[in-house]
Amino acid sequence: MSIVTANTDSQPAQYRIAARELCEFTAKHGDLDLRFTPAPSALEGIAGHASVAARRGDDYQKELPLRGRYGALEVRGRADGYYPARQELEEVKTYRGRLERLPENQRALHWAQLKVYGWLLCQALALPELRLTLVYFNVDSEQETLFSERHDAEGLRTFFETQCAHFLHWSASELAHRERRDPALAAAAFPHPQFHAGQRQLAEAVYRMAARGGALLAQAPTGIGKSIGSLYPALKALARGEVEKVFFLTAKTSGRRLALDAAASLVGTATTGAIPLRVLELVAREKSCEHPDKACHGESCPLARGFYDRLPAARAAAVQRSRLDQAGLRAVALEHQVCPYYLGQELVRWSDVVVGDYNYYFDGSALLYGLAQLNDWKLAVLVDEAHNLVERARGMYSAELDPMQLAALRRVAPAELRKPLEKVRRAWSRLHRDQTEAYVAHAQLPDSLCRALQEAVSAIARHYAEEPPANDSPLQAWWFEAAQFLRLAESFAPAHSLFEIVLEEASQPRQPGRSRLAIRNLVPAPFLAPRAARTHALVLFSATLKPPHYYRDLLGLPAGTQWLDVPSPFRAEQLRVTVARDISTRYQHRQRSLPALLARMAGQYRKQPGNYLAYFSSFDYLQQALAAFAARYPEIPLWSQQRGMREPEREAFLQRFVAGGEGIGFAVLGGVFGEGIDLPGERLIGAFIASLGLPQINPLNEELRRRLDAQFGAGYDYAYLYPGLQKVVQAAGRVIRGAQDHGVLHLLDDRYAQAEVQALLPRWWQIE
Repeated sequence: MSIVTANTDSQPAQYRIAARELCEFTAKHGDLDLRFTPAPSALEGIAGHASVAARRGDDYQKELPLRGRYGALEVRGRADGYYPARQELEEVKTYRGRLERLPENQRALHWAQLKVYGWLLCQALALPELRLTLVYFNVDSEQETLFSERHDAEGLRTFFETQCAHFLHWSASELAHRERRDPALAAAAFPHPQFHAGQRQLAEAVYRMAARGGALLAQAPTGIGKSIGSLYPALKALARGEVEKVFFLTAKTSGRRLALDAAASLVGTATTGAIPLRVLELVAREKSCEHPDKACHGESCPLARGFYDRLPAARAAAVQRSRLDQAGLRAVALEHQVCPYYLGQELVRWSDVVVGDYNYYFDGSALLYGLAQLNDWKLAVLVDEAHNLVERARGMYSAELDPMQLAALRRVAPAELRKPLEKVRRAWSRLHRDQTEAYVAHAQLPDSLCRALQEAVSAIARHYAEEPPANDSPLQAWWFEAAQFLRLAESFAPAHSLFEIVLEEASQPRQPGRSRLAIRNLVPAPFLAPRAARTHALVLFSATLKPPHYYRDLLGLPAGTQWLDVPSPFRAEQLRVTVARDISTRYQHRQRSLPALLARMAGQYRKQPGNYLAYFSSFDYLQQALAAFAARYPEIPLWSQQRGMREPEREAFLQRFVAGGEGIGFAVLGGVFGEGIDLPGERLIGAFIASLGLPQINPLNEELRRRLDAQFGAGYDYAYLYPGLQKVVQAAGRVIRGAQDHGVLHLLDDRYAQAEVQALLPRWWQIE
């Protein structure tokens, strides 16, 4: 049954909002309270709703779409169930543990949502009154607790209009913001004197995609200004109403800074006529927390106490700022004594541009994607340095269990949890009882392990329902990891993932609990494809997206995804590229070829002193080369990347590259200095790449090769060649950053002479 209220207003709605979002805005009060409670999973919630519906009679109507208007506001939602004969509307909420522990402000929110649905139904069916029932369903005991109230239509209308009026007071300022923003954006000139070569082509393609929708893979050279080249046209589409929000997603902090600076260059300053554009930066919770020693609830943290009472004033102050980066957001939050991290999450709804990490949109529980679906936003999603998304997405949809954690837990676990944890240990031990190889991959998950994990996770949830844990306890951490493992187990399929058992001590294969277990994602496409399909305009750009079918296949992009290869603005004479056809950096040849490799590096340096970067495939190889080079050529200054460098150490490494400086910095290919760093002009005049960049040959990568070969027919290319050369091109892109730069690039491996390898390198290179 579909119930739609008549539209009596002559003017179209200017603002639409989900009923749940309306109530979140108007009816929340009190503390921010994030004390851990074992809430049902999404699947448990769905199953709980289905169980309640199955108990109702044949005349029970499920999932009622509702819609209503108040002035310029349209409110939409979907009520859980309705008895026409009894004129009773139900809203179902699942939970576990003791119902009395549900916070009072959460109950008030549930009632507010039900009352809004109640009025929408009364208006649609011309009902004079209605019984409203909140159904709380315990997913463990499957017991229902019902709270019912009878309301007349007039009272429900008054409640609905009060909520809407409250929101419309806010939305009036939002509409005024849009009325100021859109003409200013429409009239805004490109924030630089002219487009770089290739930048206009990128911008035009992004605008077309934002206007008509779809997906675009855009390969554009390093140094042309991809951040502003993609953001500027997306904001032009925003001004014309072709998109409602722009999400700019990055893999690294440096990418966020570039996006924020690009937006700032467009906004301008007060003296040049600022554009009223709200740009929000999302930062990880651990980097935003003001009181890391305190728990996230009002009894512990002062910024959680009364959070929802102070939120309206903080929100109103925040939207007056154009740039809500980490520092700006923190300043507003502390002024109003609210948590910066959760203020940022609230401001997603009221920002024009949101800059954040990939995980905010592509992870299984992604904040931005969830809000976009709830509010039905028409989005332009810009994915920076998109070559990183394959590996990042694989990590998002993988899970690992550590035997040491389980062993430690069994010693300290409460008595009622020892039995289910022991069942996990036994099921775990049986898995590798006869395993002799260090690594074994399986196409199916073991039922016995999953059953034992499910029992243990449920037992811990019941335990926490009675005794909430201290923050970050080892048991809680293991519970989260086991629950994530089970969530991935529900969607497990050999087409995209494998189950692996890694013996920590292969010489003792029968030792209990000495294996690591993991669900390892290999092809993230099945998880990402629904997100790509539901995104109005998805633009993925990078200097290295060749070949496009590799990214289409692994990222689940739509069949109609367009491909753009922007010609380089750089000239072949700017970069002298040579191949060392007499050098092999294959593992078995490294020691023998090292003297010739180092001699080539030293010869280039002596011929043209200056700053160089030398890239190696691993830290071990780097250390061997560094020690040998220092011994043979002590007169040449050297500095090196180290394992686990922190931000100040990274900055110190980069500060060695000064104009007029001399020396060679040693770095790992694909590491923190392999992309995302800018050393223009004389700061860097050349690079040596002593590797083809191929991932290490190991059991996991070989299994990846076999699986990808079976699925796409190009296992070696997908597992080794394409990811390797992607790192090479990124590293080489550090040398030429502008139209006036000149430099050299030495590819120190004979395989670079192969035609199939050169076909994957930039077209503008002229290789000697």
